[in-house]
Amino acid sequence: MADEAEAGMTGGSGAAAGHSGGAASHGISTATDHLDPKTTTHFTHHYNAASSRKSTFEYMVESGVATPMPNNKRQSKIDLEDYFAGPRDMDRHSKLPYFMRMHGSVLPSMILPLFWITCWAVLITCISKFLHDLGVSTLLLTVLGFVVGLALSFRSTSAYERYSDGRKAWATLSVQSRNLARYIWVHIDERCDSEFEKDDLLGKISAINMVLAFAVALKHKLRFEPYAHYDDIASLIGHLETFAKDAHTPEVEEAHKYGTAKTVGNYLGLAFTQSNPRKVLKRAQRPLGNLPLEILTHLSTYIEEMANNGTLKSPVVLGQILTSMAALVDTMAAAERVLTTPLPIGYNILISQVVLLYVYLLPFQLYGQLGWVTIPGTIAAAYIILGLHAIGNELENPFGNDVNDLPLDFYCEELRKEFDILTSRELIKAKNLITKENKVMWPLSLNGAADWRNRNVHDIRAALKAKVVITPNRKISLGDSSLGGSEKGTEAA
Repeated sequence: MADEAEAGMTGGSGAAAGHSGGAASHGISTATDHLDPKTTTHFTHHYNAASSRKSTFEYMVESGVATPMPNNKRQSKIDLEDYFAGPRDMDRHSKLPYFMRMHGSVLPSMILPLFWITCWAVLITCISKFLHDLGVSTLLLTVLGFVVGLALSFRSTSAYERYSDGRKAWATLSVQSRNLARYIWVHIDERCDSEFEKDDLLGKISAINMVLAFAVALKHKLRFEPYAHYDDIASLIGHLETFAKDAHTPEVEEAHKYGTAKTVGNYLGLAFTQSNPRKVLKRAQRPLGNLPLEILTHLSTYIEEMANNGTLKSPVVLGQILTSMAALVDTMAAAERVLTTPLPIGYNILISQVVLLYVYLLPFQLYGQLGWVTIPGTIAAAYIILGLHAIGNELENPFGNDVNDLPLDFYCEELRKEFDILTSRELIKAKNLITKENKVMWPLSLNGAADWRNRNVHDIRAALKAKVVITPNRKISLGDSSLGGSEKGTEAA
């Protein structure tokens, strides 16, 4: 059926052959020019020797089609600017111990605060050493340290809770997307040997693409990217009527490039250089709509039509599909709740003030006991305290593009691969399970299902009973009277 769909796309096998001839007439070499006969035979598959239908490999070779696979490109090395930026590449592995890694570290955003704290510690130490002793009792260090510890604990806990909630929401999305794609692919029939067969197959593929498009659209929505022209979604929903498509203008495709000063400022975590992430939404000239919800609406329309034309026969399956789609809406709401409900700004302001006040009071409290060591001691304490505060700020929004944010691009790519695997093969028939390769009684027996089909039901049930007590060191015969077997001489492999 996949071959028929491909033939339909090119107007039949004759059209495909025409493309092949056109490619040859222009002197274009195909992939088969560099393959030996065995390799070509391995890829070329015919369902019927007399049939003119072509396999995927033949179609691509003869028509000269080059399918773009941007998501499969792998970089051979990491650029320096990418090493300190996100999102995280889950396929890469670092052999460095954690204390030596910079990819994902919050140290860059702490460089300027640590620099000013160092200058402050040097100033207080020099004044205390050469002019007047500014040291105070360390009792203040104990009291304020307890308060700062509580504040940072609250900040870190609330930030990680949001990070965890975001991951749970996306895990639910993945589960429901897989279920929904499986329901569509397996339980919606294709009207074989009719004029609707190709339409049914292509419709199912389009519906599964919409499931993937929902996940990708939600990813962009959570990153304040409301349009539909992005590379990973444009081909999936370009045919759908959406507000995001209607609001598109040539200006939104222009990548906004920051100047050197702003780029460095963002890297160092300077608040006054960071842009408002909602700026794109404010500058829209037309309504942007809600792209994930619109995609689900189109998918619901497809499911309704399949139920009406009889290709979706089971009302139970229809209920499961609608339940999965409702769960996707719940997941979208849960993710939006994490995004739009940050820690109240009053807490953030107070915690930031308490942390800085404590750090800047450290030199006064350490000088009496440490002397010149006050300077490195203050830097070390400030690194710990400011680091915990910085990581809390970074985890507060888990859907961004930072290294420590959730790798949503990776999750969407995994869904795409799983859907491609799901649709890559025709559905297996129940009768095709009864084969010699199916070792149904393993490890009791290495005989295939076709062999067991020649036995009576009593022997099969006796073998099932034998599987309960079998051990690697014990061989059991089906003729054992304790198992109720009637046939001797068959032993466990």
